[in-house]
Amino acid sequence: MRVTILGSDGQIGSYLTQYLSNKGHIVREFDIVNGEHQDMTHIPNTYLRNAIMESDFVFFLAFDVGGSHYLKKYQHTYKFINNNTRIMANVFGYLENYKVPFVFASSQMSSMSYSPYGVMKRVGELYTKSLDGSIVKFWNVFGIERDMEKAHVITDFIIKGFETGVIDMMTDGTEEREFLYAEDCCEALETIMGCYDQFTCDDELHITTGISTSILEIAQIIQILFRNIGKEVEVIPASTKDEVQKDARNISDPYIERWWQPKTDVVDGISNVFNEIKLNYL
Repeated sequence: MRVTILGSDGQIGSYLTQYLSNKGHIVREFDIVNGEHQDMTHIPNTYLRNAIMESDFVFFLAFDVGGSHYLKKYQHTYKFINNNTRIMANVFGYLENYKVPFVFASSQMSSMSYSPYGVMKRVGELYTKSLDGSIVKFWNVFGIERDMEKAHVITDFIIKGFETGVIDMMTDGTEEREFLYAEDCCEALETIMGCYDQFTCDDELHITTGISTSILEIAQIIQILFRNIGKEVEVIPASTKDEVQKDARNISDPYIERWWQPKTDVVDGISNVFNEIKLNYL
């Protein structure tokens, strides 16, 4: 299939680009890092229009987003809200015009009305339902990341361990998350694309493991991986609680498990990411 990945250089997008290419799909990458002509906040954007018009399927992964540190700093700013509003108006406008089947990447935070990021994702869900697209809700997908300003917790902790020998945490680490390795996520997305006609816009497609792990446990797993290569790393929890999700807990919907189930547990996934990052330091 001719597949366009909007946000192809992001954490999930970069994995999905390689995964689908290896499966024989014709993948068109679309991301601002490829040049200003791929800036989806530019309205109109003829390059974006052509990419969508010429596609058999679109993965709408593009969003101004990052890990907790990034969201805490930026999600309440005008630029963050404006960027995401413009991206959605632009992309959904072309999807409506050309009737291309698509998946919109939402988040389990879309139910958290106190979070501008969550509200933006909820708006995207409403756009998607109006166009009969498919909504996937990501929880905490992890893998190698290129933009460290937007890095999520696992990559952030590993980099801190190599560069400073100290994993200084933003919170006390008691909050829990459901973590999913990026390659498992790619398999889920390809499955949804292949079974697209079997889903409706009202289906709850939660791309997650259903298994919660505390942030402190994540830090301790990474600490052990460093110890295994002969490097002692100190883990220092903060005294503060989670301010981004306010330790809110959603319950994942297992509906997608009829078609797909994750294969990689959190320890093996973190080990894979650790070993890839290690190559840059050893």
